[in-house]
Amino acid sequence: MRRLTVLYDADCPLCVHLRHWLLRQRQLVPLDLVPARSQEARRRFPALDHAATLREITVIGDRGQVYRETAAWIVCLWALAEHRPRAHWLATPAGQPFARMTVLAAAKWREALKGPGGGPGPGGCGDGRCEVPGPPG
Repeated sequence: MRRLTVLYDADCPLCVHLRHWLLRQRQLVPLDLVPARSQEARRRFPALDHAATLREITVIGDRGQVYRETAAWIVCLWALAEHRPRAHWLATPAGQPFARMTVLAAAKWREALKGPGGGPGPGGCGDGRCEVPGPPG
């Protein structure tokens, strides 16, 4: 694999935060970060279900491989120099439950940031500032 495209929700503060984090990491496999359902995403992947890419992280390999949800997060970590060993462990039977739990927790946080009905919520983009809230307390 020579390149991966990560489709992310550009209206989700958590997703945007993770996009910036991925860009700061040393990449063994280059990551193209493209907003989901954007014209660029549609141009690159016309056969993809673009509505689904807003519901779950989607990563596409340079040979057309499609990774979703937990597998998508693992392949993103696999592309990063400092996190490849962790990605290998997360792909094992021992690591899979931890990976799945992390993805589910992120999905709940993402849903809470968007607020009821999927719109912007407190700490989201409703006030013009797309920020990930700090830890509670």
